[in-house]
Amino acid sequence: MAWDEWEQIKAAAAERHSTQMQLNQLPADPGGNTSTSGSTTGTGGGSGALRHSNGPWSRAAGTADDLRISTQSTKNGLQSSHAGVPKGAAGLASLSALKTVLTSWEKRLESVRDECESLEPKLRAVARDLGEADGAVAAKARAVHVAEGGKDR
Repeated sequence: MAWDEWEQIKAAAAERHSTQMQLNQLPADPGGNTSTSGSTTGTGGGSGALRHSNGPWSRAAGTADDLRISTQSTKNGLQSSHAGVPKGAAGLASLSALKTVLTSWEKRLESVRDECESLEPKLRAVARDLGEADGAVAAKARAVHVAEGGKDR
């Protein structure tokens, strides 16, 4: 393919697919509102305010704690329900398989419990730290001077 032919193909493609740049942004706030809301809920809704909610992180931490308690409770119930099995099932071939399954589930439940115990304080720390970071960013944003109309005089 000759160079000229290549240039013609590119030019034709460019004509068919002309692109324009479009910036998607909120309309400018005529009042120059730069306020932020630290730990409030909301989607912003065009207010121009940076918003953050501790809710999801705190709920996740609560769920992790609930799951930790539930898995420990389940493990205790599993152990107590198997307490009399060795006496009543003595001599059965399935007794060793049942013990293996019990041990496997105990380990799994312990693993879930330990992971949830580890996650709960970390999730609470994220909620706290993000709230503090939002406050720090808000303070820095308020310190920036923007001239009227967006241009310095």
